[in-house]
Amino acid sequence: MAASDAALTALRAHLLAGQVIPAHPLALTAERTLDETRQRALTRYYLAAGAGGLAVGVHTTQFAIRDRQHGLLEPVLALARDTVRADAGGRRVALIAGAVGRTPQATAEAALAARLGYDAVLLSLGAWRDAPDLEVLAHCREVAAILPVVGFYLQPAVGGRVLGYGFWRAFAEIERVVAIKIAPFNRYQTLDVIRAVADARRDDIALYTGNDDSIVTDLLTPFPTARGERRIVGGLLGQWAVWTERAVALLQRIRALPPGAPVPADLLRLAAALTDANAALFDPAHDFAGCIPGIHEVLRRQGLLAGRWCLDLHEDLSPGQAAEIDRVTSAYPDLLDDDFVARNRDVWLRP
Repeated sequence: MAASDAALTALRAHLLAGQVIPAHPLALTAERTLDETRQRALTRYYLAAGAGGLAVGVHTTQFAIRDRQHGLLEPVLALARDTVRADAGGRRVALIAGAVGRTPQATAEAALAARLGYDAVLLSLGAWRDAPDLEVLAHCREVAAILPVVGFYLQPAVGGRVLGYGFWRAFAEIERVVAIKIAPFNRYQTLDVIRAVADARRDDIALYTGNDDSIVTDLLTPFPTARGERRIVGGLLGQWAVWTERAVALLQRIRALPPGAPVPADLLRLAAALTDANAALFDPAHDFAGCIPGIHEVLRRQGLLAGRWCLDLHEDLSPGQAAEIDRVTSAYPDLLDDDFVARNRDVWLRP
C-alpha cells in the first residue's frame, strides 16, 4: 500500500510548489442524502478554478459522514476521485483524505484512502487531546506507514490541542510527512511549527496555512529561522471552499512577487478584508458554530448548492450570521468569484 519513491517525490514537489487546496464541502438534498450531482459540481468548480488539490473527508466535509447511519465516507471519497480523474484534464491534483480517531480508526481510513488512490491523509489529532506526545507520535508513524501524511495543527477552540515545539520537531522526523497544515490561529504556535521543521532540516516538508484569520499574511511572510527563511507556500482551507477562483489568483500573485520586494499596500488591505470576510463565514462570534453552514450559504447563493443543509439537523447559521455574510459580500466584491461561477455553473451541474 505504500506509495512508491517516485510517487512520493512527485507529491512533495507538487505541494512544495504551493497550491490552493480547498476543504471539500458535502452537498446534501433536503432529505439529508448525498446530492451526487452537486457534489460532483463542487469538485468541478475547484478544478476549473485552478485548485492544485482537494481535501475530502475533513471537517468541512462533516465528520458525521463516518457515522454508520450515513455511511458516506467511502462514497464521498470515491466520487471526488472519479470526478478528478474525469475532469482534471491530466493536470496534477493532489487528493488528500481526512483521517480521524484513534489508531485503529485512523489506519483503517488511511488504508481506505490508499485503496481509492488518494495521495495522502490529513491527520486530525482531535481524539488525542489528553495523550502524551510520545503516544501521539507513535500513532502518526503508524498512519504514515500506510499513506503519506499531512500534519495538522488545529486550534484548541474547535477540538485541537496545544502541541509545542518539541512535538513538531519530532513529528518532522517522520519520513513520510509531506506537509503540515498550520492552523492554531496563534502566531506563537505558528512559529513553533516553522522553527521545528527548519531545525529538523526538512526542506521537503511543505508548509501550508490553515490560519483563516491570517491567510494573506501567512503567505506573504518570509519566516526567519536558524537555517534561513522558510515560507508558507499554499493553503489547505475551508475558506478556500468558496471564492476559489479568486484564491488561486491571490496565491499566484503572491508567488510572483520578487524576493525582497515591498508588499503592495492593496495586498495588506486584502489581508484585512479576507479576515473580516472569514469572520462572517466561520462565525468566531459564536465559537465557530456556523462555520460549515456559512460556507454552504455562500455556495447556495451562487447556485452550486441547493441549500445549506448539514447532516446534523440542528446545524445552521448562527443568529445574525446571514446579515454578516450580506455585509462582507457587499463590502469586498474583489473577494468574490460570482461571475466565474455563473458562467460555468450549468456545465458543472451536468450529470
